[in-house]
Amino acid sequence: MLYWVRKAAPMLKLTRVTTGFGAVGNLWFVILWSRTTPNEHLPAYLSQEPLWAALTGGLLVGLGLYAFGAALNDLLDLHKDRALGTPGHPIVDGSASLELAVCAVAGALMMAILGATFFGTGAILLTLVLAVAILIFNALGKYVPGMGMVLLSVIYAGHMLVPNIWMRFMLPVWLVMTHAMVVVALAQYLGRRSPPISRRAAIFAGVGWGVCSLLLLALAWYRKGTDGLWPNSVPMSALIYPGICVVLFMLFIVRRTKRHGTGSKLGERISRYGAIWPTLYAVAWLFGAGHETEALLMAALSAVGFVSMASLREFYGLIDQPVGYRL
Repeated sequence: MLYWVRKAAPMLKLTRVTTGFGAVGNLWFVILWSRTTPNEHLPAYLSQEPLWAALTGGLLVGLGLYAFGAALNDLLDLHKDRALGTPGHPIVDGSASLELAVCAVAGALMMAILGATFFGTGAILLTLVLAVAILIFNALGKYVPGMGMVLLSVIYAGHMLVPNIWMRFMLPVWLVMTHAMVVVALAQYLGRRSPPISRRAAIFAGVGWGVCSLLLLALAWYRKGTDGLWPNSVPMSALIYPGICVVLFMLFIVRRTKRHGTGSKLGERISRYGAIWPTLYAVAWLFGAGHETEALLMAALSAVGFVSMASLREFYGLIDQPVGYRL
């Protein structure tokens, strides 16, 4: 198995597919929620096609968009990473060629568009818009923290709606949008990344988050059915479970900060675990709404994501620094 991981390691490092399980979880949640929650808007393609087909489409879109952004980031930052000698980048350390990175970017985008075809023309157009937003973020947004935080949170909220653009219940989308902004802000600040978050950038990001929150609220109000903003079939106690996940993430940040201190190592861990944490929110929403079977499916995806992320990092360590005997 180590042989195959060694062969696939450059592509896996470029695309960060294991961290992309968080993006997949967001799409799977919308698919499962739309199919199981009464009075939720259910497009014909989600109700008529088999569940495995819809989940396959979500898998392709989620991994495709995430891998597109990850590989594009390494490609656009190539000269800066080479100048700084940034570790962990496969193009810089020579494990991946420039040609492979270009193929990864193109292939990931095509995979995302292919997955979007499962959900209709609107989903394809939204996927293309998200790809442009990801390009703007990697080319400009990440160098302007205020704009970058807002843009990334909008990308996370937007990609959730690919399977069901007309989804009515917007609170889970708002939670993921807010989570994405908090993660990038903490990774930037605690990770001591450059450029630092200035007071002006923090104010801009806060205002941008407020505007986006109001837009989601207006969208939910415009789309509300007979149930109103909150589905009648979902007990209010369902809020407890996502709230627990939020508290757990806060405790995770505090513990990691005490253990590693501030710096690039902490920032990398916040970004990595923060990207996959939304799968836990999906489990919490589904379980709180009484959809136990769907919650178990999401829990399995979460477990696969966390285990794959940890296992591949161990394999990368064995590849980069093989275990040997000392004489």
